[in-house]
Amino acid sequence: MPNGSLNSFLFSESEDAEKVLDWKTRFQIAVGTARGLVYLHEECRDRIIHCDIKPENILLDDDFNPKVGDFGLAKLIGRDFSRVLTTTRGTRGYLAPEWISGLPITTKADVYSFGMTLLEIISGRRNLDLMEESKVYFPTWALSQTQRGNIIGPVDARIASEADIEEVRRAAMVAGLCIQDDENERPSMSEVVKILEGTMEAPVPQIPRSLQVLLDQIVDEDNGSFGQHPSILSCSISAKL
Repeated sequence: MPNGSLNSFLFSESEDAEKVLDWKTRFQIAVGTARGLVYLHEECRDRIIHCDIKPENILLDDDFNPKVGDFGLAKLIGRDFSRVLTTTRGTRGYLAPEWISGLPITTKADVYSFGMTLLEIISGRRNLDLMEESKVYFPTWALSQTQRGNIIGPVDARIASEADIEEVRRAAMVAGLCIQDDENERPSMSEVVKILEGTMEAPVPQIPRSLQVLLDQIVDEDNGSFGQHPSILSCSISAKL
């Protein structure tokens, strides 16, 4: 794809305006990716769970329209089935709790990954980041800002001044709902599209308990640093849920 993958734009430290995606483009990418997942989950002959939704697997054409790519880990599910038991697959930071608990997965595993990706689209930072000042896991901090009404807080500082507040609000709500621990509390991707487009309202999401567990563990660790945090991500959820 002419513009490569989304991660090369989101996480670039370059101040070059051409490498910093504006809010309009980011929102377009978020909605387009959501529509692509609706097709995989609801419109294909066999339901497809991608299993590895992340910025590296969202490819961009000349006009920055997104295409979901890399189906090497994908699972097919016949229309007569809603879930499948499979070995853990995907990328740390985007794995839904049911992966780590060894439970059968559904399309809601992709919904969780999309939620984490959406937080990264909004903020331009990795979801495994810790806030340097407080050592709080970034998604936990971002959702706490949403709950407090600080909608613009998590937005990439390079574009915050020109971001559409209403679109940011809808995107933040969607991200929080998508990363809920209980898959039944996550929206379907068709509902995600409706919320993003403003045709369906969404409640203010709660901070998922798994993220709170990670926060508690970081606080308990005397030397809890960014270097240690990713290593506790996969064990804390299964150990304390």
